[in-house]
Amino acid sequence: MKTRMLFTLSLGVLLFMALAFVLDRQGTPWVVPEKYKTMKNPVKLNKTEAATLYSTHCKSCHGKEGLGDGPKSAQLDTKCGDFSSAAFQKQSDGAIFYKTLEGRDDMPSFKKKIPDENEIWQLVAYMRTLAE
Repeated sequence: MKTRMLFTLSLGVLLFMALAFVLDRQGTPWVVPEKYKTMKNPVKLNKTEAATLYSTHCKSCHGKEGLGDGPKSAQLDTKCGDFSSAAFQKQSDGAIFYKTLEGRDDMPSFKKKIPDENEIWQLVAYMRTLAE
């Protein structure tokens, strides 16, 4: 009986700690290193290439129009970014590049998935078109 109570109590404490971590993390700003803040996109948008990259890597979570409503978004612990929002669009190209490159929480890093940085820049350019 004591073992069962101790196990239940321990499990409850672990669940509480996990929930507290998730709730705390959701309010944490995404800090972008200084070197990325002023970066400008060095590539010209190739809409065909960028749309293919977006469909392959981003659409399932961020949705066809970048609203954060893709089919996988409901399964995530964090809210998907809405690329059409003013808050997203006011970020620098370098900040968007950094966040796509590095990832955080449910947002995966694309360093290995898209090793050609020019392709990540294509995605940045494409995300800009989703506000139009």
